[in-house]
Amino acid sequence: MADRLAALMAHFPVNAQVFNTGALCGINTVEGDGTHGQLHLVRSGAVEVRYGKGTLHVERPSLLLFPRPLTHHFVTDPERGADMVCANLSFEGGADNPIASALPDVVCLPLEDIAGAAPVLALLFEEAFEQRCGRVALIERLFEVVMIQVLRQLMESGAVHGGLLSGLSHPRLRNALVAMHETPAQEWTLDELAHAAGMSRSVFATTFRETVGTTPGRYLQGWRVRLAQKALRRGRPLKVIASDVGYGSEAALSRAFKAHSGQSPREWKALGESEAAKA
Repeated sequence: MADRLAALMAHFPVNAQVFNTGALCGINTVEGDGTHGQLHLVRSGAVEVRYGKGTLHVERPSLLLFPRPLTHHFVTDPERGADMVCANLSFEGGADNPIASALPDVVCLPLEDIAGAAPVLALLFEEAFEQRCGRVALIERLFEVVMIQVLRQLMESGAVHGGLLSGLSHPRLRNALVAMHETPAQEWTLDELAHAAGMSRSVFATTFRETVGTTPGRYLQGWRVRLAQKALRRGRPLKVIASDVGYGSEAALSRAFKAHSGQSPREWKALGESEAAKA
């Protein structure tokens, strides 16, 4: 069976930066900074989580994932507090990251429900609450492992409805999605993608649209444009990028790029550079 996350994580990895290891008491706020998501691990203690118009009551050891920037507040006992380990998440591509954009605003999972995570979490908590050499670097790598385990859990449990992760949860559609992710430069036809999924052309097209929320062709275009955006950020020439992501010319890529993002590659890159300079 093809690895559903391999190409995604290779092209669009996530990095963690720890910012809290210890008790949080009373009211604490994590501001949405326009760039980072957050992953919080509650080892012990009760926590009320307030975000936007939502509220969560966490009564047992749990994971809280905010994949996109969103201000949220933790309310805990002012004296006992709650033992928490928290990290900022940087998704490659920011708002264009296909994983971050596929997730709901907040994910809350009891730690015991995350398959296979127990040994990783045990080591993470052990390092977080001890003063050892290299602890921060190790904790951050473990956070990244936990993030992969969460994605696996969401896919295998079918907890996400609609979008990329829902497609990767489907026993047949996943094969077509992995094929597009791994070989975007191939001139995929609807028949070829349906064959990869082991479905008839019409059933595949309908099932894909109902499950993922877009057509196979539109999804492939979006994946190619995301890869092109990543390459542009790294300074690669557009002519080379076009060939790498499945377009026969710069003009063809530019048309697809504008259709998907509303901007030409030149405009998109200039805007990104301007925003980076302001930061």
